[in-house]
Amino acid sequence: MSLPALQNTSVFYRRIVSQFPQDISLAFAYGSGVFKQSGTTQGQMGKNMLDFVIAVDDPVTWHTMNLLQNRKHYSFLKYLGPKQISNIQNDHGAGIYYNTLVPSNGKIIKYGVISTDSLIDDLLHWKTMYVAGRLHKPVKILLQSEDGKLRTALVGNLKSAVTASFLMLPESFSEEDLFVQIAGLSYSGDFRMVIGEDKSKVLNIVKDNLPQFRILYSHILQECPQVVYKPQQGKLEVDKSPEGQFTQLMALPRTLQQRITRLVDPPGKNRDVEEILLQVAQDPDCGLVVQQGISSIVKSSSITQSAKGIATAGLMKTVSYSAKKLWKSWRRKSS
Repeated sequence: MSLPALQNTSVFYRRIVSQFPQDISLAFAYGSGVFKQSGTTQGQMGKNMLDFVIAVDDPVTWHTMNLLQNRKHYSFLKYLGPKQISNIQNDHGAGIYYNTLVPSNGKIIKYGVISTDSLIDDLLHWKTMYVAGRLHKPVKILLQSEDGKLRTALVGNLKSAVTASFLMLPESFSEEDLFVQIAGLSYSGDFRMVIGEDKSKVLNIVKDNLPQFRILYSHILQECPQVVYKPQQGKLEVDKSPEGQFTQLMALPRTLQQRITRLVDPPGKNRDVEEILLQVAQDPDCGLVVQQGISSIVKSSSITQSAKGIATAGLMKTVSYSAKKLWKSWRRKSS
């Protein structure tokens, strides 16, 4: 007997993940196949590809097992063996290896494999913001190990998203304004937003998922000394003084601080990061500088990861996947 309701629960996603080797530190499902987006019907959502990210402690061992269990998921790179696949995963793009357009349990899925160390590095320092950015938005956590470092990094990533967004928002704003800003961080500078993605995607993500965003961020907002949070009215007020902005800038992830430093400090000056951030804190365009720093991180990782995706998916799958994205984008513009 079929149970259609199962497809709306985490159980269905866990059944898919159970088909992979189980040495997993974190597994989550995300995207438009998992969370409804404004303007999308339940029927359209059911046809969307399901996206997963799987973090593993030992990529070589994991790919060795997965090649035995799910060899057909891989492109021609399977002939290079698990060690080379792991090297391609770790050394190129955003440190994640995707198998895409994979049939599973009556659905089409895409899953990315990342090492636990690379994930923690991205969460804490925003080295690429590729997976960290996905975790700024609500996801369905399917498996999570007891790794304390990973748990701390997951919370730290959310705090960083709030801090960066405060710097780009005015003194007073709504919850929705904040969540739209947070959801848009990982799309800022992403070349795919120009080519194949829907421009109103960020707003659509937030509109239908406000309760999930509140669950994700309300505790952080209530504990943050930089903001007055009024959850009943859905309003926030943030400290926009130079001192307040300096505190926020000093709390940003390391890679973003470095990008801001490069934007502001002329070559050859080699001033201290703290000195440069103090200057930025007093600049009326402080928020714009932060946004440019984020865009520079996202732009480079989105281009290199997409280029790597041609090899990991194979040419035919890449053409098919890209054509579907463009078709969906064109249909939205036409309707």
